[in-house]
Amino acid sequence: MKKSILAISLLSVIFLGSFTYGNINYDSATVLAKTSNPAEQTENKDTADTTKETIYVTNLVNEAGQLTILADDIDWFEGKAADEALVEHEPNAGIDYAPDGYYIVNDDQSIQELKIAPDAEVLVQIYDRTGNPEDIDLNWNEKISLEKFIQLYENKENLDMSQFPYHVTIQDGEVIQIVQQYIP
Repeated sequence: MKKSILAISLLSVIFLGSFTYGNINYDSATVLAKTSNPAEQTENKDTADTTKETIYVTNLVNEAGQLTILADDIDWFEGKAADEALVEHEPNAGIDYAPDGYYIVNDDQSIQELKIAPDAEVLVQIYDRTGNPEDIDLNWNEKISLEKFIQLYENKENLDMSQFPYHVTIQDGEVIQIVQQYIP
């Protein structure tokens, strides 16, 4: 009896800890969805020709069947690094911490073109599922099709997907994964 109570208590602590801190188990990889960099924590796809970048998507272009992201590269900081970046970039802000636990630096607003692989994986945290603003809700690392992502990006009526940072994984010159970063 004591062992089952202890097991239930232990499972409750693990569950509540995961719920409280936003840990999500996606394909056996833990993703801290709220203020972490999901691109760094999802399935390890690193090879010699793989890079990861954090970007704002400024446009999606389809030319002759090749989908391309027009991307503004940004620096994404969390936790103590976010606090330090805020103090460095905004010394007169009157605070010495990043209020939401993250800080974005966009010193270079040049746009780069990134080709998207036709089978690119897309993970989103929040989007307009029904067309009703009151139905917009978080669903951590929900996998959607690339076609659905394009539709969502083009529809700015209830939620503008261009306002979110994205962590992209680029392999052999093509984006193979796009992960929306939720920002509170």
